[in-house]
Amino acid sequence: MLIPVLLSGGVGSRLWPVSREAYPKQFLALASELSMLQDTMARTSDLESAPPLVICNDEHRFMVAEQLRQLSVDPAAIILEPEGRNTAPAVALAAFQAVATDPDALLLVLPADHVIRNPESFTQAVKQGLSKAASGALMTFGVVPDAAETGYGYLRLGERDGDGLFALDSFVEKPDAETAKQYLESGQYHWNSGMFLLSASVYLDELKTHAPDIHSACERAMANAIADLDFLRPDKEAFLGCPSDSIDYAVMERTQRGGVIPLDCGWSDVGAWSTLWQVSERDGDGNVLLGDVMIEGCSDSYLRSESRLIAATGIKNLIVVETPDAILVADRDEVQNVKQIVNRLKAEGRSEASLHQRVYRPWGSYESLIEGDRFQVKRIVVNPGQTLSLQMHHHRAEHWIVVHGTAEVTCEDRVFTLVEDQSTYIPLGHKHRLANPGKIPVELIEVQSGSYLGEDDIVRFEDVYGRSS
Repeated sequence: MLIPVLLSGGVGSRLWPVSREAYPKQFLALASELSMLQDTMARTSDLESAPPLVICNDEHRFMVAEQLRQLSVDPAAIILEPEGRNTAPAVALAAFQAVATDPDALLLVLPADHVIRNPESFTQAVKQGLSKAASGALMTFGVVPDAAETGYGYLRLGERDGDGLFALDSFVEKPDAETAKQYLESGQYHWNSGMFLLSASVYLDELKTHAPDIHSACERAMANAIADLDFLRPDKEAFLGCPSDSIDYAVMERTQRGGVIPLDCGWSDVGAWSTLWQVSERDGDGNVLLGDVMIEGCSDSYLRSESRLIAATGIKNLIVVETPDAILVADRDEVQNVKQIVNRLKAEGRSEASLHQRVYRPWGSYESLIEGDRFQVKRIVVNPGQTLSLQMHHHRAEHWIVVHGTAEVTCEDRVFTLVEDQSTYIPLGHKHRLANPGKIPVELIEVQSGSYLGEDDIVRFEDVYGRSS
């Protein structure tokens, strides 16, 4: 049984301001009409595979579930990491879950934030490596390089077999420009894709040999895992005792079972705006234009508008990205420094580092429209059939005005319905709940007033999403 394992733990800070900690790049439609997570899932559709295992964190669990639901995919499990511990433990959690149902399971380990422009070639590469993986080889995918790239790690290829696969000689860190040129010319090196095809049981055996602390911590965590709605929660205390390490360092660099599947499929890890420019369709002047953009005399640039008109003239080799609350302007050759901007935002405690103006929740979304002294105006959207927690606030009152759909409102002992153009008042300290019993989204305007308007002024009494106090 082949099981896709989707690793959805990244934060994508180099693609700020579109990608942010609370809604990172794997959930965004950056290279197609589907999100990157959905694209990753979709490219396994031509393989004879079982339902996927997905590894993500607690904050992203409902986004993962919803995006898979949109594809009509029912995952075998969505495993919630108590805290990020890199890829070796993440794959171990999936491996323990897989062998519990099939001791012979093969894992196709895929980061959920990569772009592959030729999925047919990817499918053929997976099929090419299946028999090797089934016989106990730990196979990684080596991308055939087409440039002397300094932003990727490399795999040094060993002996080639009759099926066109290679033994894994060694991993090589990101090189400087001259070394990368030598790698390209030698033909003995492929880019390290971070994707793997391996036996779950063999991986666990090798992990136990080469990184026993990781193996034992993950084994305990999964032995004491608990089901929570549609999610699986490994034991937190056991998992937090797990060392943080990549699968490369923990296993692949030490094992004698490593192999390489050559992959030539238009792959990119989309690690920066410059790489997204490279994989996107460009006009005759080398520009990528997305959203409401108007240019004159521009070349080799990436301009993306999320909410407003971008007008540019005479620019070259630039990245310009606009969102409702932030604008990034960068030289295309300097975009790796975007991460430093994000670090500075975090150090200053600014919300733009992690939150968009629109914040997604299991029930829908909200966005702040106006904020002033002792008041705030928000736009709230509740998806069909969804309900917020029964809650109260110590420091604020709320006015709700329904502008679209039908809302069911609970306020203390009253339960009543509001339709378009109707409103209600939720006094400070009153227990209340908002629900959407209908088949279309409910949209309302919420006016908050009080001495403190922070999101942490919420006391939850009941919650269908498991967030009760």
